[in-house]
Amino acid sequence: MSRRGWILFALMSLIWGVPYLMIKVAVDGVSVPVLVFARTAVGAAVLLPLALRGGRLRGIMRYWRPMAAFAALEIIVPWWLLSDAERHLTSSMTGLLIAASPIMAVVVGRLTGDAERLGAVRWTGLALGLAGVAVLAAPELRGGDPWSITEVLLTAACYATAPLIAARRLKDVPALPMTALCLGLAALVYAPPAVMTWPDALPSGRVLAALAGLALICTALAFIVFFALIREVGASRALVFTYLNPVVAVAAGVVVLDEPLTPSILASFALILGGSVLATLSRGGAGDAPAPPAGERLTEESPARP
Repeated sequence: MSRRGWILFALMSLIWGVPYLMIKVAVDGVSVPVLVFARTAVGAAVLLPLALRGGRLRGIMRYWRPMAAFAALEIIVPWWLLSDAERHLTSSMTGLLIAASPIMAVVVGRLTGDAERLGAVRWTGLALGLAGVAVLAAPELRGGDPWSITEVLLTAACYATAPLIAARRLKDVPALPMTALCLGLAALVYAPPAVMTWPDALPSGRVLAALAGLALICTALAFIVFFALIREVGASRALVFTYLNPVVAVAAGVVVLDEPLTPSILASFALILGGSVLATLSRGGAGDAPAPPAGERLTEESPARP
């Protein structure tokens, strides 16, 4: 991989590993609708001018139905659930639970007609990953906050399902303009509840910094860097960074927010990450797929957006 590829890879590992920390900070000062509206509106405002270059939006609206479904499952629903859950859960636990998305994607793919057979290694990965989720979630389900755990798992399920829509119904749609339009749609959906729950006083500088980071770095910049990474190293290699995001999420929560690093978190970390790697192995091995066409088309390998 080139030096530029390594730099982009490191950036994506960091950029999509810290949103859980920023969400945890932001929900202490603003409502969930305000948080998601700020993130989607600013992200759309940055990406739409880029999407308008060269007439990239031409003809894209004929795909409005699958695009709306994709936006609902990739942004509108999961970003609400994730932000609401982090009002009660630590950011490190949330990041680890979301790491189960690749495992869920394999299950959803099988349930919706994926013809690829699962060998013993991939079945082992599924079992390990689910065991890791059980180790992490069991204490909360017994006596903590079961609904928040359910919200995060539903988020992971959304992230596992949305790429199937992209692969089957939106494979000919360029990713950048589609992402910009989906963020714009989400901003429109969240505008009314955001207005109704707008804070009476200006939030603290810490909260405003978290909102700015979510919108500018973890949303707008993240997608720009992600598309550049795909062009540089190819789709399969680009997605390896998703295995490092939970490492960043746990480290950020422990170092910045003094969240606990318990034996159950370490055990679940090893199980979920190891299970994800095994469950998503292709028969040809990872890293063999060529880069997508110049239009940066979305595939079933699109990673979850935290």
